[in-house]
Amino acid sequence: MVGLNGRAGRCGNDGSVLTADGSVQIAGARAPATSEVRAAASDLGGLVERHRPRDARERAAKSRILAELDRLARPFDRHADPVHVTASAVVTGSRGTVLHLHRRLGRWLQPGGHVDPGESAPEAALRETVEETGLEVAHRGDRPFLLHVDVHPAADDHVHLDLRFLLVSPDHDPRPAPGESPDVRWFTWEEAEAIADDALVGALHAAREVLGKGVSGEGEVRNDE
Repeated sequence: MVGLNGRAGRCGNDGSVLTADGSVQIAGARAPATSEVRAAASDLGGLVERHRPRDARERAAKSRILAELDRLARPFDRHADPVHVTASAVVTGSRGTVLHLHRRLGRWLQPGGHVDPGESAPEAALRETVEETGLEVAHRGDRPFLLHVDVHPAADDHVHLDLRFLLVSPDHDPRPAPGESPDVRWFTWEEAEAIADDALVGALHAAREVLGKGVSGEGEVRNDE
């Protein structure tokens, strides 16, 4: 809070500071990017640059993500800017793909979420998937495979720069962690596409292409080798 001398001071339990001009700054929100963050952003930019989008929506998403990675000092920090990187996964197995019913949105979505400090986007996709499904997933071919990219609005006027990775799973029944949505199950590809929103359906189509399931462009790999 501002003291009797009119100087700026700490005003919140979250470390927010009331500046001299009366505005509130969240601690760390404008902190300079560390060398580790810059390196991670550069690596991610290279991965996105090599990715080949499959349609107009994904081409626009790729361009936006590359521009934001150049602009944002802390692209993985949800508190630093309303626009930030998220990571999600299309989980595949002989039973199809796994979706969970998002409790707030009320829609069936792929597992995913925010990137934690010190975590890469591929690592976040793995962690979020394990938490939300309980399945023992792994990256396809034991290395990250960027399947799809999308940019879409999220809660609190945020914008998610979402990177979708292709994960493989044994055909076990999902067992989500406590506190996660209990509604998680396998869907056939046709079932999943029938309930997917515009932000997800492109990722499902891309997965079927890679896995050779009969969508146009069958078998094409979307990452440059």
